[in-house]
Amino acid sequence: MHLPPWLAHALRAQRGPIPWSAVVRGALSAGPLLMAGVLADRTSLGVVAAIAAMLAGINDRPGSRRVSVKRIGVPALAGAVGMIVGTYAGEYVGAVALTVLLTLVGLVAGGISAVGPVASGAGTQLLVASAIGAGMPLPEEGWLRAVAYLGGGCWLLALRLALPTPGALAGDFRFDGEREAVAAVYEAVADLLDAVGTEHATARRVALTAALDHAQDALTGPRLRRYASSSAERRLHAQYAAALPLAEAATALAWAEEAVPGRASAGPRRLGAAVRENTHTGPLPAPNRSGPALRALDDALLRAAEAFDRGRGGDLHTRPRTVRDLLRSAFGAGGREYGLRVALCFGASAAVAQALHHSHWYGEHQHWYWLPATAVFLVKPDLGPLASRVLCRAAGTVLGALVFAGFALVLPRPEGLIALVAVSGALIPVATRHFAAQTAVVTVLVLALVMVGGEPQASASRITETLLACAIVLIVGHLPMPGQRGGAVRSRLAAAGGAAQEYLAHVLRETERPLLRETSQPVPRGAESAARDGRTVGPPTENTPTEDTRALRWTLRREAYRALAEARTAITLAAAELPALARHSEGADEIVAVLERIVDTTTACAVHLDDSGRLTPEQVHRLTELLDELGRLDEGRGRVEIRLPEVPLAG
Repeated sequence: MHLPPWLAHALRAQRGPIPWSAVVRGALSAGPLLMAGVLADRTSLGVVAAIAAMLAGINDRPGSRRVSVKRIGVPALAGAVGMIVGTYAGEYVGAVALTVLLTLVGLVAGGISAVGPVASGAGTQLLVASAIGAGMPLPEEGWLRAVAYLGGGCWLLALRLALPTPGALAGDFRFDGEREAVAAVYEAVADLLDAVGTEHATARRVALTAALDHAQDALTGPRLRRYASSSAERRLHAQYAAALPLAEAATALAWAEEAVPGRASAGPRRLGAAVRENTHTGPLPAPNRSGPALRALDDALLRAAEAFDRGRGGDLHTRPRTVRDLLRSAFGAGGREYGLRVALCFGASAAVAQALHHSHWYGEHQHWYWLPATAVFLVKPDLGPLASRVLCRAAGTVLGALVFAGFALVLPRPEGLIALVAVSGALIPVATRHFAAQTAVVTVLVLALVMVGGEPQASASRITETLLACAIVLIVGHLPMPGQRGGAVRSRLAAAGGAAQEYLAHVLRETERPLLRETSQPVPRGAESAARDGRTVGPPTENTPTEDTRALRWTLRREAYRALAEARTAITLAAAELPALARHSEGADEIVAVLERIVDTTTACAVHLDDSGRLTPEQVHRLTELLDELGRLDEGRGRVEIRLPEVPLAG
């Protein structure tokens, strides 16, 4: 018996080793901040700072220190802005005007969230902090609350930057996340080579894309200087750049389903070990040079050896997103639909919460922020399908409230509650693997925080408010919306189609590139340490593209595969919704599968062009078939359009 997708998703949890470094940071974040506030007799500010540290802990995911600055810092800054907006709005405007204002904030935050993961985290904290600022009566002024909130987020960020992670002390402390990410790319290349010709090849190619995305993000985080400032960082950039031709050759081999010698994967594995251990590569085994893709693999290994020896830096093959691109994401089909839905959910939950508050349904209880804050997490599509989120949120809140009610009966105050906050903060990095577990831990933590701040035990009201929020989000989530539904999927498909078109057009334009006819070039020093079986890195052939052309090709290939991965994720989430919502994304998985095959075929064409300067009739036929299939799947919908230019064939 197969469970429906929305229920199966609710029962699925991520797996992996316990992130002990994140657990330590969690234990040192919210609890100590709360204790500092209590000792300084500024308990309310300690509560605000601890809430910010808790939300920052949810964003404290595996990765490099550099990327954590953006992943933790930007949402914390947005939360501080939300705290100011919510505080002053709650003090100076009436209930109706406040509801309208929060609805508008939801519209803006929802549109911003469609830009990407960091923007989504910023939108979440903007809304949650707005609700807390408006609904949690505190003695401090709004600007002081915002400073405390920003300080709480920055405290966890400082812990992330200062504390070592496992294995960092054995190598270079600065590049623990970056070094691991680059090493994982070489290992993913080796895994793909091992899977060539098997049923696992497609899954391994997807894993390689994920590894490249992760490494690219780890290396391209914010920096004070424009370029890498140390030789160690330049060397790491060069090692990442050297992995791209290896990934290209491995993808071409997987596309052609050519037989690959068993030792072909040994070279990338040795390169991965050299990155992780920060050592030299030593001799690299040579694959058989019997075909274009195998020759490309061998050449890429030699170039990688040169990069490892010299390490003069390398292009990370990224293009910054323009303001126009960001606005298109925020105000496009996906951003408009998401923004409207977030605005309706946030505004409706705020209106219901205030109505219950002013009707004295709470009794002496003055905090009405829980209902709209809960709605924010429920309406977030990047946390899972709607039905799955509702089930997990309800179950997690009930469990967390019951657990806290038991602790509240026996723990001393405030010492015991502060310890409970510290323990809960330590559990967040593990609990983020399942939304229900995360909800349970966060519920315990927040209930302990507000009780330290002077609120009476409120487990029962929190359960009731959560169930109300679940009902509101379920109703609004299934309301008819203006325009076409499935905007998030359609916008991701359009982005993937555009990236695939640009990549394909660039590769096919290489058939008309000027031919290089240099007759001599010094053999790189890296070849001397890596040569096996008489191999050397020779001069470019008459078919070799220029370095700028090749760099642009790798940039476009990275963008195409990243866009496809994002589209695949959006489609998977949409397909796990209830049938009323899932039907709007029907057929999208078939379209993205064809797009993936088009990009794979384009990669194989690029490798063949480097080898011979012309495409074979089989490659052009495969491209034509795939584009025809794409047209049939998307007929009448206009979601994706790719054209095949005229290309010369091999003679």
